[in-house]
Amino acid sequence: MGQDQTKQQIEKGLHLYQSNQTEKALRVWMRVLEKSADPAGRFRVLGCLITAHAEMGRYKDMLKFAVVQIDTARELEDPDYLTESYLNLARSNEKLCEFQKTISYCKTCLNMQGTTVSLQLNGQVSLSMGNAFLGLSIFQKALECFEKALRYAHNNDDKMLECRVCCSLGNFYAQIKDYEKALFFPCKAAELVNDYGKGWSLKYRAMSQYHMAVAYRKLGRLADAMDCCEESMKIALQHGDRPLQALCLLCFADIHRSRKDVQTAFPRYDSSMSIMTEIGNRLGLIQVLLGMTKCWMIQKELDKALESIEKAQELAEGLGNKLGLLKLHCLCERIYRTKGQQRELRDHVVKFHECVEEMELYCGMCGESIGEKNNQLQALPCSHFFHLK
Repeated sequence: MGQDQTKQQIEKGLHLYQSNQTEKALRVWMRVLEKSADPAGRFRVLGCLITAHAEMGRYKDMLKFAVVQIDTARELEDPDYLTESYLNLARSNEKLCEFQKTISYCKTCLNMQGTTVSLQLNGQVSLSMGNAFLGLSIFQKALECFEKALRYAHNNDDKMLECRVCCSLGNFYAQIKDYEKALFFPCKAAELVNDYGKGWSLKYRAMSQYHMAVAYRKLGRLADAMDCCEESMKIALQHGDRPLQALCLLCFADIHRSRKDVQTAFPRYDSSMSIMTEIGNRLGLIQVLLGMTKCWMIQKELDKALESIEKAQELAEGLGNKLGLLKLHCLCERIYRTKGQQRELRDHVVKFHECVEEMELYCGMCGESIGEKNNQLQALPCSHFFHLK
């Protein structure tokens, strides 16, 4: 298959993919990969396969194609191709929650400065790196990366990147409990979709709606949360976007739990858990188990709550997710206080404070810890943050 034919087949695959005929598109692209003798065409088709598998939540396949793409980039001996393939490798590892590897591949990208294409990718590299630092609960570095990504987006007038960064910032502020900002950033993302997103993939709309739903739930605006989550889920189902379906199911379960409707929450948690397990989103699994633990606690089933905590703790330790561990120690503290088991209670109080110290989650002004309750925060240019009050 020559250069022109390769191009035609890639376009044919893209057309099928955009009209939701994913499996047909994959077959076309795989045929190109087997038959094309054009390395640049093979590189591009691997990019299409990586994106498609990412959106379907087939992260192991995504990683497999990213590794092949690196070999193709080496064959082409072009720093731009190499930077792009390392970014895909970083993003595959980010999706599989291999955060240390993600950071390491992102650093490789930043050290490989080729030409203008590499410079345009720097924003995406910073975003991926920020997501990885957030997965490890290294908040200051995560914020630095997100702000850098936002600067690249503004400088290159890249509205899609800006939209993605706003969603990540929403997630960031939801985690450290500044719920005003957790809502502000996804609303900003939704505005960008409305103003510029006519030709964009619907996943940008779905993403912003999902992050708005999370913030609305945290703010206690449960009807608004439900509306946004339903809209996000509708798009996720249309597009076969398994990762987003899992997140929406988790959000639905959390909304029902907030309404103290545990019977409706549990099946949603179970459905979310089975998709999270299938795609390998271990960070999402920790969130599901945290929600289930709280449901068992509402039902005063403390031993079942401790079983969920044990599973979540194993995952959080494996990932290095310190915020997950902090939340688990906090729940254990409440359970052992109810059970009157003083020794276990003291043990978890100590571990909780160790986590706060490790994450440097306290205000430089008042000395109180950050992230215990909803508080407006202000970030300094050095990315340290403090209570606005």
